[in-house]
Amino acid sequence: MDAICTEGLTKRYGRARGIEGVSLAVARGDVFGFIGPNGAGKSTTIRALLGLVRPSAGRGLIFGLDIGKDRERILARVGYLPAEAAFWPGMRVREVLRLSADLRRRRCGKAAEALCERLRLDPSRRVEELSFGDRKKAAIVCAMQHEPELLILDEPTGGLDPLMQREFFAILRERNQAGATVFLSSHILSEVQHNCSRAAIIREGRIIASGSVKELSRTGAKRVSVRGAMDCGALSGVRDLHTSPGSMDFLYGGSMKSLLRAAAAGDIRDITITEPDLEEVFLHYYGEGGGGA
Repeated sequence: MDAICTEGLTKRYGRARGIEGVSLAVARGDVFGFIGPNGAGKSTTIRALLGLVRPSAGRGLIFGLDIGKDRERILARVGYLPAEAAFWPGMRVREVLRLSADLRRRRCGKAAEALCERLRLDPSRRVEELSFGDRKKAAIVCAMQHEPELLILDEPTGGLDPLMQREFFAILRERNQAGATVFLSSHILSEVQHNCSRAAIIREGRIIASGSVKELSRTGAKRVSVRGAMDCGALSGVRDLHTSPGSMDFLYGGSMKSLLRAAAAGDIRDITITEPDLEEVFLHYYGEGGGGA
């Protein structure tokens, strides 16, 4: 049984874009990346999974439980980190963490203390005094302290400095090795490439690619670096073109025969053709101007 399974999940907001026909399968024990720029539909998908918004069509299951009918049973097994956390003013961090644990009828004091120490979060501070990064840390502890079976994390590293990002992903790996499934939404492609085994790319509310991170990198597109000069004007499939005196670099998804013909007609001293990384794959799928705001 998959941890998450959706079939044709759709949410419409009148004329505004939501999500359309989202179908996903996230295996138990997986670390799954959900990739897309802001406005692509990542947060709407997550809210639908958690029962925070009602789908217009389609269905979703978490651990085999229906996201509409079994919301309370699902939430008992999930830790959710929203992209932006909000807390009641006047409360101290320790009170926020205790309230979160009490709502779940769990005792999480030791786990919360350990997480605060690792994330360098002072539990005695009032929430209105916290920086954006410290608010994110408090939300991370709320999501993780009860050791859920499934972690759903929406843009989890926003506001964290590089050292805290490293510590956060170390904690995430430990939880995954202990059996937790992780669903991680991000527009930071290196996070997904370095920490996820499988991923899906969402564009304008629709899934446009899904598979292992390695499979997603096999799009047929290549990164081409040229020393010298060549005319790319007649080539189709050139994207992300960067030029400087004596060199050029671009992502290429067209005919290799056409590329070599153009190179032979130019003044080439050296040419390197390599496999793209995930960020370049993302450009291959979105193209110039794709993806929306």
